[in-house]
Amino acid sequence: MRLIVAITGASGVIYGKRLLEVLKEKNVEVFLVVSDAARTVAEHELGETDWSSLSSKVFAQDDIGAPLASGSFKVDAMVIVPASMKTVGALASGYCDDLISRAADVQMKEGRRLIVVPRETPLHAIHLENLAKLSRLGVTVLPAMPGFYHKPETVSDLIDFIVGKILDQLGIEHDLFRRWGS
Repeated sequence: MRLIVAITGASGVIYGKRLLEVLKEKNVEVFLVVSDAARTVAEHELGETDWSSLSSKVFAQDDIGAPLASGSFKVDAMVIVPASMKTVGALASGYCDDLISRAADVQMKEGRRLIVVPRETPLHAIHLENLAKLSRLGVTVLPAMPGFYHKPETVSDLIDFIVGKILDQLGIEHDLFRRWGS
């Protein structure tokens, strides 16, 4: 499987990092784009910004000539985790001014799977309208809203729940959380 993973400037970059760790364990080919704002948030939240060892190739946010910007570059899916409301708004309006928005736009125009993981609260009407528009366009909107039926005991358990839900959408087997009824 070949995936694009984009990490944008919303709080919750740990979701993106953990997804990269699990995908590396599963030998998934990952093309990574980290926005400048995400690097700032990552430095604040995690004290680190370099995840090149967790991906096959890293692209700069402003590298609009990268292969990811073309529909002829085949990937199975793209995940934006976390997805800032700036990125959600850009995608909903078709505004592609960087590699993340262009790569996501390509996913939509090519009919490929695109998963956005918004991490914002509270949401106002524009956020909700943009997310609804993306959903109507076939984008999977998977908010970073962990469940509690698996009886999480740590913050890591909550993070793994969301990462597991992303993996479910990608069809990748995992045991990151106990499923309902098991």
